[in-house]
Amino acid sequence: MRLTFLAAACASFLLAQAPAGNAISGDVNKGKTLFSKYGCYECHGTQGQGTTAGARLAPKPIALAALIAYVRRPSGQMPPYTGKVVSDAELADIRAYLASIPEPPPAKSIPLLNQ
Repeated sequence: MRLTFLAAACASFLLAQAPAGNAISGDVNKGKTLFSKYGCYECHGTQGQGTTAGARLAPKPIALAALIAYVRRPSGQMPPYTGKVVSDAELADIRAYLASIPEPPPAKSIPLLNQ
């Protein structure tokens, strides 16, 4: 809960500071490959659903500026990833992949869960 609040606060601040018109768009297919290449799935799950080792990242990822800031200077157990390891453009691709993951169906729509 604390991490979610911190990420949201960071996102709001960074978005307010970002110059207009400098949005970086990402490539979903490259992002999926990079998510695997950099081992993100090991802690965050294959579709960013989160695990006991890492937070849920999808289907509604935080803003790109907040993601970049957090990846560069994370808190907790996540190691930092400098620009030499993963570029901002690659992070934009990873975020595009996470944003492309659809919401899971509501529990009420799954017959087995409603017996």
